[in-house]
Amino acid sequence: MDSPTFVKRVAELSGVDKEIAERVVRATLLNLGTRIDPGEADDLAAQLPEAIGVCLRHKWKAQRFPPSEFMRRVACVVPLSNEQGPQAVRAVFTVLREAVSEGELKDVLHQLGGDYTTLVGTPTGTP
Repeated sequence: MDSPTFVKRVAELSGVDKEIAERVVRATLLNLGTRIDPGEADDLAAQLPEAIGVCLRHKWKAQRFPPSEFMRRVACVVPLSNEQGPQAVRAVFTVLREAVSEGELKDVLHQLGGDYTTLVGTPTGTP
């Protein structure tokens, strides 16, 4: 999946325009990259177009923070309503499911932990 298609799908699923969707994608991936270990961030980025995969890459230790902080960080970058924010972030994770392997997504969600399930959902093929 190329970057324009990824952004278009996020816009469709979240109900925001493409400009806002692109900002949501970048903010969500940046925070996701910060939240997971650098090696896992690199593995995920390798399965995405470079233009958006670069948002995941980092060299420092993963920062552990709850879903509420994840949303707060995205909202600092992209002004969304309380209803739009979680819906837009879920849209990014839905499109990630379409764009990357199931195994890679499971690895990422495992690092996020169960408290992120409401925000990002569960990988396909899991109970």
